[in-house]
Amino acid sequence: MNNNFEILEKIVLSILLVCTLIAIGQEILVMVENKRVSLADILLLFIYVEVLGMIKEYWLAKVIRMSYPLFIAMTALARLIILQRKDIEPVTLIYESLSILIIAISIVVLRVRHLDYFKRDKKD
Repeated sequence: MNNNFEILEKIVLSILLVCTLIAIGQEILVMVENKRVSLADILLLFIYVEVLGMIKEYWLAKVIRMSYPLFIAMTALARLIILQRKDIEPVTLIYESLSILIIAISIVVLRVRHLDYFKRDKKD
């Protein structure tokens, strides 16, 4: 049963990898057709690169660090802010910016928890 699950895992990861590569190719084709590269296009490619990194890490280590999805969320929110029209409510931009700040703080917390300072014994 466990071996079947690992095979299914590899199949799904392979499908995710192929789909991500196809999406990257489609985005590059759109940029070539438009003869224009925008910041939103670059951020979308960064999202794809982060997805590739998550796939690679899970394939090799069977673990996904929480920072990968958080980086993807931050990049997606930044892309959303860039793509929004100028007549959008200013409070919406504030909420989205605060969301990015909260995600950034959570990434810092995830990184800081591994510092030696927090691993001291209770005896100290």
